Amino acid sequence: MTGERIWIYDTTLRDGAQREGLSLSLEDKLQIAHLLDQLGVHFIEGGWPGANPKDVQFFWQLQQEPLRHAQLVAFCSTRRPRTTASEDTFLQGILAAGTRWVTVFGKSWDLHVTEGLGTTLTQNLDMIADTITYLRQQQRQVLYDAEHWFDGYQANPEYALATLETAAQAGAEWLVLCDTNGGTLPHQIAAIVQQVKARFPTAQIGIHTHNDAGTAVANALAAVQSGARMVQGTINGYGERCGNANLCTLIPNLQLKLNYHCITSAQLTHLVEVSRAVSERVNLAPDEHAPYVGLSAFAHKGGIHVSAVGKNPQTYEHIAPEQVGNQRRVVISEQAGLSNIIAKAQELGVDLDRSHPATREVLRRLKELEGQGYQFEAAEASFELLLRQVLGQRQPPFMLHGFQVHCQTQAQGDGHWSSSVATIKVAVNGQELITAAEGNGPVSALDNALRRALGNFYPQVAEFQLSDYKVRVLDGQSGAAAMTRVLVELTHGAQRWTTVGVSTNIIEASYQAVAEGLEYGLTRLGSTPVLTP
Repeated sequence: MTGERIWIYDTTLRDGAQREGLSLSLEDKLQIAHLLDQLGVHFIEGGWPGANPKDVQFFWQLQQEPLRHAQLVAFCSTRRPRTTASEDTFLQGILAAGTRWVTVFGKSWDLHVTEGLGTTLTQNLDMIADTITYLRQQQRQVLYDAEHWFDGYQANPEYALATLETAAQAGAEWLVLCDTNGGTLPHQIAAIVQQVKARFPTAQIGIHTHNDAGTAVANALAAVQSGARMVQGTINGYGERCGNANLCTLIPNLQLKLNYHCITSAQLTHLVEVSRAVSERVNLAPDEHAPYVGLSAFAHKGGIHVSAVGKNPQTYEHIAPEQVGNQRRVVISEQAGLSNIIAKAQELGVDLDRSHPATREVLRRLKELEGQGYQFEAAEASFELLLRQVLGQRQPPFMLHGFQVHCQTQAQGDGHWSSSVATIKVAVNGQELITAAEGNGPVSALDNALRRALGNFYPQVAEFQLSDYKVRVLDGQSGAAAMTRVLVELTHGAQRWTTVGVSTNIIEASYQAVAEGLEYGLTRLGSTPVLTP
């Protein structure tokens, strides 16, 4: 088993793109393809050329700018009933894509043949044979995706095996068993793959699993341990319904746990980077709790955990986070102990120990503030400002001397019209400025006014983007008088930071969070004010 190769086949650009709410532009697809190529996957399924103009352009573009390592794969079905492969217009589009490899999917389940395709079992075998034979005659190498394989095998094993026999005899180089409905369990996958290997001892077997039963990764691992040598999946597990097998979990499990060779160790260190870059491209928030690549995958919150990890990371980490490009994080919360404070301070470049008076003072303030509703676990920038303040190192780049927000709503036809205006007063090195700004709501107006005021002293604030804004009512039983927590995320290029504000007044809480966010960004940049004489 040690060192044996497993071929990685990525279908993010086709199967992954079928996820509800996910849409990829041509540029998105090109960028993701190059990311996957750099990661070291062996096959990248680009889509179904001929099915839509975007996929035609994608394959044409990659003919001009070919991938450096991975094989680009075009995807299609077997020819349609009552025609021939040479006459099928869809297959002409596949040939025009110019790829060396083509993945053809065909029906394995007799139910789909008779009710889905509306044809006979014999005709389906002819469709498989004709399509693969034709593509081989056109000098293409073929992977055969046996759709609904496991359901088909359990319903009619001899017919399902006949479809594989037909594909193999026609020249398919890989026979890929697909759990298309995603409902098969690992022990069933293992047993059936073993039976296929016994029937086709020299065939190259692949596995393609969906996650409808929550077992896609486990199913793929079971298939590999039973003889499959190719795994098909997607980055971050994107896919139709509940998704596909997540390559960001599969690859490290195969390589670090089972000692198979998938990609190089150096490429594996880019796994987190690729996972997050793809999530940005598809405009979906990363799963912070995802195995291996999530922000919380190596986060430690309990004081006992943090203390132990500080002595030996193996006590609470199953691998070194650096192996997949992740990093250890110490989470600060009301459950924190002195070990959390010391470890977090070290992350920030501050050397503390248990005897330092600031250590206990930070912990005291942390627990007091979290008792009021603050949440530093999700607002690490606010925690750093708190730490700097206790150490006497916090030098705010500006002082807030108050604000007002005016909201107005008027009837307008069948609807209404509303506007918000905020007025804010700030001081920088003794120079005061009062500024007003409009916004599409009170928080937007407040943010705009604060930025406009500070922009006179710190032009860099124009580069900070307010990327997320979350509100939580902490005590619903208090109604409108309830304590409210606001979390604000700002970005500057690739940098992100989050700050928190708490008040019974949602505008006041927002004011605190936004102001701290701008303060943190300016402090981090080491900005110096532009002052008028």
